[in-house]
Parts: sequence; structure tokens; C-alpha cells
Amino acid sequence: MNLAPVYLVRRFFYYVFNFFHHWYFHGSRNLARYFLSVFEGADKTFAVKITLKYFFQPLYKDYSAVGRILGVFFRSMRILMGLGVYAFLAAIFLGVYLVWILIPLVLIANIFLNIQ
Repeated sequence: MNLAPVYLVRRFFYYVFNFFHHWYFHGSRNLARYFLSVFEGADKTFAVKITLKYFFQPLYKDYSAVGRILGVFFRSMRILMGLGVYAFLAAIFLGVYLVWILIPLVLIANIFLNIQ
């Protein structure tokens, strides 16, 4: 009974599976954590949720007509800028994630297409 070739084939498939598990599962999890930390940093700057909560409150407790109008105007601009930055960051991270997903598949496809 020759166990060495069987062992080597089993270890080969184990390492191939382990690579894809590490690449897709752990890599996706780490990229999602980084994505959320970047969004948390952007939320510290733009604070869209808090701005929506106090949208109709006067800016800096200025209860005059000008303070109320400027409060809505400035908060509207802050919300629009924040949503724009969030959309831009989401698009960048989606692109990075798609590239991350496709790298092994493209390499494997190139290997099999160039064997001919």
C-alpha cells in the first residue's frame, strides 16, 4: 500500500481549500471591518444621523427667523455632503471588493487558457 501519494494529494486539496477559505472568508471579513472603520471616521466628521435628528432645531440655539432658516440650510448642505461622501466611499469599497473577489478567478482562468 502506497500512502505517500495519497497523503500528498489530500494535503494538496486541503491547502487549496484552505487558501480559498482564507482569501474569501477572512479577507472579506477584514475588508468589511476596515470599511466600517472608515465609515465610522467619516460619520465623526459629517454626523448625518445626528444632523437629521436636530434638523429643525435652530443652529447654535439662535431662535430668530434668520437662525432657523440658516439652521435648515446648513444642515441640509451637511446632510447632502455626507451622503455624497458615503456614496463615494461605498463605490470605492465595492470596486475594491469586486477586484478582491476576482483576482484568484482571473488567475486560474489565465492558467487554464494559456495551457494550450
